[in-house]
Amino acid sequence: MADESTFETRAFATPADFDAWLASEHDRAPGLFLKIAKKSAGIPSLTAAEAVEVALCHGWIDGRGNRVDDDWFTVRYTPRRPKSVWSQKNVETVARLIADGRMRPAGLAAVEAAQADGRWDRAYAGPATITVPDDLAAALAASPAAQEAFAGLDGANRYAVLWRVHTAATPQTGPSGSRPACNCSRRAAASTTEPRPRCLGPPRARERWGAAGSFLSR
Repeated sequence: MADESTFETRAFATPADFDAWLASEHDRAPGLFLKIAKKSAGIPSLTAAEAVEVALCHGWIDGRGNRVDDDWFTVRYTPRRPKSVWSQKNVETVARLIADGRMRPAGLAAVEAAQADGRWDRAYAGPATITVPDDLAAALAASPAAQEAFAGLDGANRYAVLWRVHTAATPQTGPSGSRPACNCSRRAAASTTEPRPRCLGPPRARERWGAAGSFLSR
C-alpha cells in the first residue's frame, strides 16, 4: 500500500486541470488527496463525478473521502493496482469514455489487463442491483439459522456480504479454496448467538479478503 504521507493535496478548478496533472504524474505520483469544493461553497472546482472520469482515463481510482471544513472535502486517488476489482458502474463509465475518445494509454492498459484476467467480466454491482448468487442462496436455505441472520442484516452489511461473494477469486472459491457461500452460512448461524460485527463495504484500498467482512471470513 502506498505511503499516504508522500501524497500531495491539490485542488483543481476544472476537469482539464486534473487531466493535465494526471497526464504528467500518473506513472510517477504514488497517490493524491484531491481537494474538491462543496457545491454550496461557490468555489470553482471540478466535481467528484468529473474527477472519477478523469482518473479512469489515466488508470487511477478513487478511494475514501474526508471532510476538510464547511467548504472542502478530500478524496484519496491512487493508481489502480494490478488485481483490483472493478465495479459495474466504472465498467459502464469506461465504455462511454472509450466511445468519446477520452481514454489515455494508461487507462486503456488497466482495462485490457482486467479484460484479460477476467476481472472485467466479474465487475460487481452496486447496492441497488446486487443479487444473491445461487450457491449462497442454497447455502442459506440449508441453514434456517443462517437464513434468519442474513435476512436480519441491514442494507450496508447485506451488501458487504454479497460484495465479498461476488468478488471472490472465482464464483465458487475464495482464498485457499474456501467456499465463501458456505463460510457465510456458518458465520450467519453463529451470529444468532453472538454479537454480529459490522461488515465493511467494498474497500478501495484493502485486499478483497482483508479485515473487512468477518461475516464471511470466519
